[in-house]
Formats: sequence, C-alpha cells, structure tokens
Amino acid sequence: MSAFPGSPRTLKGAIASIDPLIPLPKVIVFQYNPETMTRKLKSRIASNEQHESTKINLPPEETISLKIELDATDQLETADDTAVNLGIHPQLAALETLIYPISVEVIAKEALLLAGTIEILPKSPPLTVFIWGVKRIVPVQIKSMDIEELAYDVNLNPIRSEVSLEMQVLSYSDLKLSSKGGTMFMGHQIAKELMAAMNMVNSISGLGQTF
Repeated sequence: MSAFPGSPRTLKGAIASIDPLIPLPKVIVFQYNPETMTRKLKSRIASNEQHESTKINLPPEETISLKIELDATDQLETADDTAVNLGIHPQLAALETLIYPISVEVIAKEALLLAGTIEILPKSPPLTVFIWGVKRIVPVQIKSMDIEELAYDVNLNPIRSEVSLEMQVLSYSDLKLSSKGGTMFMGHQIAKELMAAMNMVNSISGLGQTF
C-alpha cells in the first residue's frame, strides 16, 4: 500500500545481532511493524531489615512481547526468485538462528576437545538488540519464539507466518556497565529520566493554569 504524498515515513522495527568479531551487525528489519506490544516491568527492591525500609537499587526486570508477521505474497506476485524457491524460509531462519549457537564454533569446540585441549577460552556471545525507533534501543535476550505457519506453497515452503517473541531486556545488572550492552541500557535509562522530567515540568505548568 502506497503512502499519501507528503506523509512522514514510518520507521521499521528491527532486531540486530552484534558480534564482537564481525564488523557489520546482522540486522533483521520487520516486514510489517507489530500493531501492539506488551511490556511488563517487575521491580527489584532490596529490603533493609534493620530499618524496615526498602530501596530500589536495581533497574526493573522488563519483558517485551510482540508478534511479527511474515508474508511472501507480494514477492510471489513479482516472481521473486527467493520467494518462489524458498518462501519465507530465509526470514524464519534469520530469526531462529538468533537463539542457536554458531555451528562453526560448536564444531571447532568439539574438535579441540577431541584433540585433548582441556581449557577453551569462551568467546563473547553476540549482543542481541531490539530497535523500536530512536528512543527505544535496548539489549535483549530472546526467551521464547512461537512460530505459527499459516500457509504453504506447492513445495510446502511456508509463505505466511506469525512469530510471537518474548524478550527480556538486559540491563547493567545483567551486563557489565562498561560493556556495549550495559552502556546502551544506561543511555536508555537516562533518556527515560529526561522524558520523565519533561513530563513533570509540563504537569506543574498545567497545574498552575488551573488556579
């Protein structure tokens, strides 16, 4: 569907995988933006038994749930080679491999073990990042992925699917503050604090106008 002339361009949501050993991140741009998103925040409060008080010393646990739609209909109408031969297999594979270990590393680790190597230094895992506009860029861990395949072509390639994702936001309590992910989350929190301050100023201004 074409946009009206002069209408602002809508940004697309995305998930990126940043590997410290690969210069370019793997970016999965959503074909269609989800219409809704559920965010659940659970506070983490440390109790002080001596003073019978509570103190918030950690950011809340936050989970994000959303549903992504994948559809090869438009590509099939234009006889796109990938869609004709594979349907939406590549798009599904891009999402699914976010929660797979890299096969080359698994094979290399097994080969080293068979060769008698006792200690294998672990490699830093890729950082998964959820991108929803410029004001919400956060490191996440994908907790679950429910894939409902809704239609197939004559070769049983899926051509339409809905993927429900549940992601846990990773904060500096999960990552080192000095790490890329920890710094990213701290920037996200500071932006929240600034927007909360803006809301307070607007609220006070509006309150003053009522008297």
